[in-house]
Amino acid sequence: MIDAAQMRAARGLLNWTQKELAERSGASLATIKNVEAAVRDTRGSTLRAIQEAFEAAGVVFMEPGDMRTGGKGVRLKG
Repeated sequence: MIDAAQMRAARGLLNWTQKELAERSGASLATIKNVEAAVRDTRGSTLRAIQEAFEAAGVVFMEPGDMRTGGKGVRLKG
């Protein structure tokens, strides 16, 4: 599951605002802000919707220990 740092990084790669991510994922703007600030725990279904919105735009998420490209992080498909 993605975390706050990966969300911020993915938004940066895509040059998306928090509002745009909210619209594309179906999450509220308040939820996006709270997740990125690590203010509260978020339901898994919400995080999946956010991750799916990023993946549909070409973002690839790596899990901890994934050494294909250097470990945990994000990148755009080439």
